[in-house]
Amino acid sequence: MKNVIKSLRNHILETILAPLFKMLEAIFELLVPLVVASLIDRGIRQEDVQYIWKMCAFLLAFTLLGFLLSITAQYFSAKAAMSVGTTLRSQVFRKIQYMSFTQLDQVGTSTLVNHIVGDTNMVQTGVNLFLRLFLRAPFIVIGATVMAFRIDRGIALIFVVVTLLIITIVLLIIKVTVSSYKKAQERLDILALLTRENYAGARLVRAFGREDDEIREFEENNQTYTKLQVFAGRISAFMNPSTFVLMNVAIILVLYSMAPKVNAGALTQGQIIALVNYLMQILLAIIVLANLIIAIAKAVASAVRLEKILELPSERDVSKRVVKNTEKNTGQEDIKPNVITFKNVDFKYDGASELQLKDLNFSIIKGSTIGIIGGTGAGKSTLVNLIPKFYTVNAGQICIDGVDMEEIPIETLRNKIGIVPQYAVLCKGTLRDNLQWGKESATDEEMLRALETAQARTIVEQCPQGLDMEIEQGGKNLSGGQRQRICIARALVRQPEILILDDSGSALDYLTESKLRDKLRENTKDTTVMIVSQRISSIKSADCIFVLDEGEIVGEGTHTTLLEENAVYREIYDSQRELGATGRVNI
Repeated sequence: MKNVIKSLRNHILETILAPLFKMLEAIFELLVPLVVASLIDRGIRQEDVQYIWKMCAFLLAFTLLGFLLSITAQYFSAKAAMSVGTTLRSQVFRKIQYMSFTQLDQVGTSTLVNHIVGDTNMVQTGVNLFLRLFLRAPFIVIGATVMAFRIDRGIALIFVVVTLLIITIVLLIIKVTVSSYKKAQERLDILALLTRENYAGARLVRAFGREDDEIREFEENNQTYTKLQVFAGRISAFMNPSTFVLMNVAIILVLYSMAPKVNAGALTQGQIIALVNYLMQILLAIIVLANLIIAIAKAVASAVRLEKILELPSERDVSKRVVKNTEKNTGQEDIKPNVITFKNVDFKYDGASELQLKDLNFSIIKGSTIGIIGGTGAGKSTLVNLIPKFYTVNAGQICIDGVDMEEIPIETLRNKIGIVPQYAVLCKGTLRDNLQWGKESATDEEMLRALETAQARTIVEQCPQGLDMEIEQGGKNLSGGQRQRICIARALVRQPEILILDDSGSALDYLTESKLRDKLRENTKDTTVMIVSQRISSIKSADCIFVLDEGEIVGEGTHTTLLEENAVYREIYDSQRELGATGRVNI
């Protein structure tokens, strides 16, 4: 809640004025029954037409003033609430930009989307209602009770007893419904996850004929969500009839108690009307307060969920890691400059039972080309994801240019690196916009040079708009190979010291990939290039090849050396050569 409170402090004027104007409106509302009582007892009873018109003028004035005060309060509360919502959305979005990959894996995409949309809207609504009604409703209840005591103390005691009974019923209902709404919100996260997965993987679902299974899973979770909401709704629906029954019983008791006093002349007809009006005001105020408490409970639950996200440490703020296994945390005195060095590195994903990478030891000389190959799940992508510090190692040490990675600021480290991820990701906009992600100040000449190296210049030449050609979200108007080549060009534009190609040629034909390798060798002589691939043809000309198997480096050397000495590499080579004989794969 501290972020909500902090946001409200930035709008302290609106936070004060909104409830203040609502309190003023409530004062006029409490005066109305007295005016009506006076109108009946003096104007109507004594047939004083002038007085009747005078009281009607007062009622009209109170109505207009109350309306203006209510509108003003609504304006200030809405302004403060919208500002809180805007601030929270900005904070959550900013936090997402700086969350580590481990944190993103833990939280999940669907939950983050729910946080930034659903939870912020819930908090915004709660703040709006709180500023307008939280002080007004209790003030009406207390004020109406006090006014009733001024008219008749004995009858006012009935007000107190009925009010306490209604509050007890309301609190019991709130206790049950809030718990159900929290469970429903958690189920909503699951529904959002299922929806996102099916949207993103629609082709895969249809390819494997899983439509009915996915529909069944969604419907089961949807039914659970519906049952929770219906249960909470039914309990909430019980509140209005139960409170109205109590209130009507109270009205009967009040009228029954007042009858003798009216006959004795101790109470007038106007006072009876005033007492009934105050009783109704108390009822409506309690119902409003009950609904308000439920809305605030939801808002608080959403605020707590947001707080957990906002309190996660940013990867830029994390202090230097202390490796528990001191035997593996060796010194740097023997590390040469201008190299990437892994020293006894272990790594496992958060929540995993086994290590994904085990005891990695190697050095990479600046300007060399390194190939990384291995079977599916061997840890190839995991290894290269450690270099830009997408994940933090569990033990050991990674050094860049002789400096422990933990001592290098994130911005400095990643400015050295250009990475092409396993899945080509492009954003909606122009080709120029996408390339300038690599280097914001890149000139047209630099972009064209990068496109030429990536074998993607023909894409520009074939389009009349050139670099200003439109790219749809995710690059949907491009083929898989075109997307990969543009992603490679985006990484090359920044002229990185370290270039990581994570299986980024999987959609390229062999001729295009061969030309790409030749251009990279020609134009990136001072760049350390790391190529992750399933194809031996993609890495056979590398200066050094690392062979991974179950998270361990089981071979290191050139293509010729590994072919002679390494059984794992030879097995991969033989399998691809056999496929090549069928015309499907060439080496």
